[in-house]
Amino acid sequence: MIDAGTEFGPGTAYGNALIKCGETQKRIGTADRELIQTSALNFLTPLRNFIEGDYKTIAKERKLLQNKRLDLDAAKTRLKKAKTADTRASSEQELRITQSEFDRQAEITRLLLEGISSTHAHHLRCLNDFVEAQMTYYAQCYQYMVDLQKQLGSFPSNYLCNNNQSSVQPLPPASSNVIVPSVMASTSGLGISSPSNLSDLKECTGNRKARVLYDYDAANSSELSLLADEVITVFSVIGMDSDWLMGERGNQKGRVPITYLELLN
Repeated sequence: MIDAGTEFGPGTAYGNALIKCGETQKRIGTADRELIQTSALNFLTPLRNFIEGDYKTIAKERKLLQNKRLDLDAAKTRLKKAKTADTRASSEQELRITQSEFDRQAEITRLLLEGISSTHAHHLRCLNDFVEAQMTYYAQCYQYMVDLQKQLGSFPSNYLCNNNQSSVQPLPPASSNVIVPSVMASTSGLGISSPSNLSDLKECTGNRKARVLYDYDAANSSELSLLADEVITVFSVIGMDSDWLMGERGNQKGRVPITYLELLN
């Protein structure tokens, strides 16, 4: 956007708008990288360390505990099946050993699992840091876009000043038989409105019908959004900028830029 805007020329409305949009996108990109770095440092890294460290240790010790439980169950079963005194004595000895090993492993696993509560508290703080980082990121992006919208708010009124520059006006479809008088070719590009139409618009008195040449989004509540090809009523107001008229559509009313209109006979 910045390169294209520079090529169009910073002095043109379109070129200037492209440059401003490009600079805003760069600021958003910087904020995005900061979010990624902060999230990696404060949230993802601690979580990854837990999964690859403590969690693996806990999973390993729990598996050992399950194996010790199986050994203990097997020893109890052999004791129940012992028929001779020698076999019974041997089974009882085995049971005592497997019970001791199971109790030891159960204690180790219990201590590790008790540490999970402190780990949860740590990860909760990390999660809060992550949410705060996201809040900061979205607040920055919102502010950047608000600033950009304010910078571009005067674009329609400046468009006429750049009418002799390289500006583009949408043409009717190829299948259309309608010839739009206000669109004229020039050596420097396609003009938005013919000089006679602009003069008629500026000198507009009383209520007149006008056709909208292309879409326009209102920058604030004092302006009226427009849709291409719709017909609205326009009239001048004393003290209003000569590049604007008051537009009316049903119960809706607001300022409209004259470069977006074509007066109808």
